[in-house]
Amino acid sequence: MTTGFYWDERCFWFSGGNYAFTLPVGGLVQPLASGGIPESPETKRRLKNLMDVTGLTQELVTKNAEEASKEALLRVHTAEYIKSFETASQGTGGELGLRVPFGHGGYQQAALSTGLACRAVADVMAGNVSNAYALSRPPGHHCLPDFPNGFCLLANIAVAVKSARVKQADLKVAVLDWDVHHGNGTESIFLDDAGTLTISIHQEHNYPLDSGGADVRGLNNSNINIPLPPGGGHLTYLKVIDKIVRPALEKFKPDLIVVACGYDAAAIDPLSRMMATADTFATMTSSVKAMAEEFCDGRLVLVHEGGYSEVYVPFCGHATIKTLSGSKIDAPDPFASAFVTRQPSKRFQSFLDAWVDELVQFHAQ
Repeated sequence: MTTGFYWDERCFWFSGGNYAFTLPVGGLVQPLASGGIPESPETKRRLKNLMDVTGLTQELVTKNAEEASKEALLRVHTAEYIKSFETASQGTGGELGLRVPFGHGGYQQAALSTGLACRAVADVMAGNVSNAYALSRPPGHHCLPDFPNGFCLLANIAVAVKSARVKQADLKVAVLDWDVHHGNGTESIFLDDAGTLTISIHQEHNYPLDSGGADVRGLNNSNINIPLPPGGGHLTYLKVIDKIVRPALEKFKPDLIVVACGYDAAAIDPLSRMMATADTFATMTSSVKAMAEEFCDGRLVLVHEGGYSEVYVPFCGHATIKTLSGSKIDAPDPFASAFVTRQPSKRFQSFLDAWVDELVQFHAQ
């Protein structure tokens, strides 16, 4: 088995420009190294550095990619949006949507991020690698066809899926999103596409505030939202994978599984209140990998999304990619012992189990 790893240093150079949240830079507002956005390149760069130091990178088939072509982008995005983005990017940058500032060259960097996802999917479908991980940045799962949102400027996974369908029009794809924020962009793009099953596991009413309800089902119930209350930890995520995700994939029988792989459900992430650990992500990866082997000859692609702890994302990502590739190279979680004691109490776990049981029953209907 071979695992492809797709990355490019230029994706780490994407920035929010001179942007400090909604405040102007200057006076008493000191510019931030990341351009003022929490989506820092350091989480991804430190993951790649950790992989290099442990030797995990050397066990993977490391590849880069070209920028996604306009033809590919236009399968998802409107021509007007692409033109506006490209034009602004040629100058000093700007902000076209909600919480998505970008600097000079942002269009090319975002198109490269999408290109990594596209090549990862194409290589898995062609059998060039067994499975793949795309270290895409900026992320993509919040982006709508004509409106960027939540650090996402291009819909990386959606473009990759639609590009794969150029060669195989009837390709059935399951997109599992375990980023802590609802994958509203992916949902909206495929909501009426019976050939795509979209599943989002997310903290309820985190971001976006007005999306992610379990009652949004799509064409032929092809969308499954799994909103969880703050505080859900390791056991809750594993129960969701076993009781909701697996039955859905077994029924859908995909030709390919793509995971929107965010690490912001981790216990010390600044943008969420969940309690997942590096072991949680490794165990979910192991489960989905087994499902891919059972349902679609192992065809599985993970595309990097969120995760905002520069300290913890590298260990979560390393554990995930180690599991995906079947490597024995470990990067021990330095927070593991502390997180065991911070998992939900028995009383709260009972509440979480009841919550998941209600969702199981709802989606089973």
